[in-house]
Amino acid sequence: MTESWVNSAERVGADLHLELDGPGGRRAALIRALRDAVRSGRLAPGTRLPPYRSLAADLGLARNTVSDAYAELVAEGWLTARQGSGTRVAARAEPLRPPARIPKTPGAPPHARAPRHDLRQGTPDASSFPRSAWATSYRRALQKAPNQVFGPGDPAGRTELREALTEYLARARGVRTEPGRIVVCSGFAHALRLLFGGRVLRGPLAVEAYGLGFHRGLLAEAGVRTVPLPLDEHGARVERLGRERAVLLTPAHQFPTGGPLHPMRRAAVIDWARARDGVIIEDDYDGEFRYDRKPVGALQGLDPERVIHIGSVSKSLSPALRLGWMVLPQRYVAGVLDAKGEREAWASALDQLSLADFIVSGAYDRHVRRMRQRYRVRRDRLVAALADQAPHIEVAGIAAGLHAVLRLPPGTEPSAVEAATGQGVALDGLAAFRHPETDMAVRDGLVVGYATPAEHAYAAALEALCATLPPRRP
Repeated sequence: MTESWVNSAERVGADLHLELDGPGGRRAALIRALRDAVRSGRLAPGTRLPPYRSLAADLGLARNTVSDAYAELVAEGWLTARQGSGTRVAARAEPLRPPARIPKTPGAPPHARAPRHDLRQGTPDASSFPRSAWATSYRRALQKAPNQVFGPGDPAGRTELREALTEYLARARGVRTEPGRIVVCSGFAHALRLLFGGRVLRGPLAVEAYGLGFHRGLLAEAGVRTVPLPLDEHGARVERLGRERAVLLTPAHQFPTGGPLHPMRRAAVIDWARARDGVIIEDDYDGEFRYDRKPVGALQGLDPERVIHIGSVSKSLSPALRLGWMVLPQRYVAGVLDAKGEREAWASALDQLSLADFIVSGAYDRHVRRMRQRYRVRRDRLVAALADQAPHIEVAGIAAGLHAVLRLPPGTEPSAVEAATGQGVALDGLAAFRHPETDMAVRDGLVVGYATPAEHAYAAALEALCATLPPRRP
């Protein structure tokens, strides 16, 4: 039921209309009505309100109800109360108003629209996140969580997750470690910030000639010079390593060109690290997703004291979880923990416990198997569409991961990217990942993220992609 009250201007100099309705008791309703009146500007700053006895009588409320409401609004800063001056609306900032329309600058680009077809790399199919299974693990983890979980977190990460990762990584990736050598982080970029921004490692750092510019920028901000290693069909040319202190590799599936590091080069880079007292940073960003054979084991298994193995759930589950891990040689554990600080400030303890339960219960393995099959079908459909509609375009790299590189005729990449953009297809050209200082010959190609679209949108995305590819040259 709604009650209204109109205050006479003769008594307090203002008309006051209050509607007491909505959830909660009468006191809550009165507080809400007065706040709304002040917020909307109906009660201007300085307006005197009726004495609480008068307002209580007019509204049929208990005096204590009105007195308590006034007192709370005074405490919140909406009202002021002074002896002899009564209760008044406090001085306050003007109500928020919509921003004025900014005139368009001549020649300014139009506001970017969301693409019709998103084939950008680096993102799993968001619609495939295992909501029910994750909710089950979250509830179970919450129920079992010890009280200390709700206090300051351990910078190393929850023991439950580090124990679960020890078993899982040994079984699925061939990683040799124990919980004390695992530090939980919020993803690969966070790991780089801890290692180099925290001065655990120093440059120069050798990197693959093609990789994420975001990572190179992050390293540059930390004062680290990156030295590009050329790539060929066998992966990074590790024989070109010189006096660098460390090397960053994606050995299971080179990003973005798509090949694995050859076994002889895996052994050679381990020998280099031992001879130079160097370290290898292994980015195992999508190591579980190999489709034509069993996934190649992690490089870390060859020498746990020379390899920092970094992984996350950003490709297997979702980047929204912000959960990753570093498997460290013993000599770097203390330095990384010092760089991270005394308390966990990045990864939610409850999310860590949920991931631990998700792994231990077998739900993570089931999800990875399901997504491996789905992404394999996606890649097969891409290859089939190209064979049918653009047989002159070759898919490079192994059958693995969440993206593929389409090799283009020399000089056609810029026009192909422009044509795709014009048709509402979002993707990346291979040149966007090229190290600016590499002496490698230019490769023309498109990096197609076949995992990104939802299942129902994939067929249309493939059709649009094929329509934008350059024709066969005579």
